[in-house]
Formats: sequence, structure tokens, C-alpha cells
Amino acid sequence: MTTSEDSTWHTVTVRVPFASPQHASIAKQVIEVDRELQPQVVKRTLALEGDVLVATFTTLTVRLARLVVNAYLENVELVVRTIGEFGEEAAQVEA
Repeated sequence: MTTSEDSTWHTVTVRVPFASPQHASIAKQVIEVDRELQPQVVKRTLALEGDVLVATFTTLTVRLARLVVNAYLENVELVVRTIGEFGEEAAQVEA
């Protein structure tokens, strides 16, 4: 996780590695459906770098950065647990 600070906005980037690019893509698709509740003070971008999901948050306060990163990591944990539980079964159904 990296942070940078300018005069008013705070930026945090979180990189989460997955077992495969497909799992990272699934996580991105699931998480990006939910929009930020306060888009005027929190901006989020999601990107894929192979098997790594990269989330960048830009917020007006450090407190907001902490809150949105915490919520994001909770969502990632849920996606990872779901993939772990159902991922192999889902792949067999698609094949």
C-alpha cells in the first residue's frame, strides 16, 4: 500500500494478488458494481495487472481514506472466500 499527500487530496493504492488473472478479474467485476457512496469526496479506480487487482482511492481526508480502504479490503476478503468456496465448482459448470 502506498500513500501520497498533496494540499487537499489523499491518494492510497492497494495491490492485492490473486491465484490467477481470472480470479483477479472476477474480483474487479464484483467490486466495481458498487459505486462510492460519496463520489464528491471519494474517487476509486480499479485496474488489473495480470493476477493483481490494483485499487486507487483519492479522498479529501485521511480518515475517509482509512474508511474506504477498510471497506474495500472487507469486500476483497468476501470475494476471495467466495471464490475459494465456489470457484472450482463454477469453473466446472462453465466448461
